[in-house]
Amino acid sequence: MAEPGMRPTAVLFACGMNAVRSPMAATIARHLFPNQIYVRSAGVRQGEPDPFVDAVMAEIGMDTSKHRPKTFEELQESGFDLVLTLAPEAHHKALELTRTESVDVEYWPTMDPTLATGSREQILDSYRAVRDQLMARIKKRLGWNPPPSG
Repeated sequence: MAEPGMRPTAVLFACGMNAVRSPMAATIARHLFPNQIYVRSAGVRQGEPDPFVDAVMAEIGMDTSKHRPKTFEELQESGFDLVLTLAPEAHHKALELTRTESVDVEYWPTMDPTLATGSREQILDSYRAVRDQLMARIKKRLGWNPPPSG
């Protein structure tokens, strides 16, 4: 378990199908903390890649096109310091799987943008809102400091 104020060295992001929220979060964390934090993502159930995720992540210069959704059971790793869950079902699963481990599990309620309706632009706006919320929370929780300019 990480000491208060200490940045975790290994983080798992989890959501329902590892297709939207958790891969967005994992990609953001990898981008903000290159070679500093080991980052993975997983879901409770098997999902399919979501082209809206690729579109909104590309807008901020991050590539998620190679991501393939995987379940908790398919994850080859363990030993995470921190599990950040983005959906209630993922939180329950993470607590169940880590009950005998010394790991922090935090629930970040995060809207599911796949439920958005309307035009393509309105749907993309829902995905952007989730992306931007995750970016802000990750920066705050993991203690991101912008690199010095120059």
